[in-house]
Amino acid sequence: MTLWLARHAQPLIASGVCYGRLNMPADTAATQHAAQSLAGLLPSGVAVTASSLQRCEQLRHYLSGLRPDLTYFTDARLQEMDFGAWEGRAWADIDPTEIDAWTRDFGTYRAGGTGESVAMFMARVAEALDALDRTAPACWLTHAGVIRAAELIAGGQRHITQATQWPHSAPAFGQWVTLAL
Repeated sequence: MTLWLARHAQPLIASGVCYGRLNMPADTAATQHAAQSLAGLLPSGVAVTASSLQRCEQLRHYLSGLRPDLTYFTDARLQEMDFGAWEGRAWADIDPTEIDAWTRDFGTYRAGGTGESVAMFMARVAEALDALDRTAPACWLTHAGVIRAAELIAGGQRHITQATQWPHSAPAFGQWVTLAL
């Protein structure tokens, strides 16, 4: 089974801001371009599931206009990680001792004090992966963190404890990767 993991287009927020769960739109032209590229790639019968955050719903909207033959769903489990009190703040303005505490206890530290831990986040993504129908191809319209977590989980790593275990790379805005599950 093939799972396409498509990242939303560039969000309309200043560079360097922590915006995991913040709900903002993405650039319209870039979203339309991403939808056009993805529409030409996806085979018939794909179930497309979008994060419930606006930047992914926007991509779902444009894709559904181009490919009404596909089935579309929304799933909150595909939302980006919740960074708690860090949301909407410039990364440079977050107290370095908080970032250090997070990286020291990467698996269980709740980001921003009230957000998710990486363990909570990965459990949520794993639940969505485990619920997939493995007999048909699927596509997720989602976020960089979800894509990184899905790649780890598909590779057999459902729990991480160190920040060095977290993947550095993810598809660029409006791009995708595929997983063979």
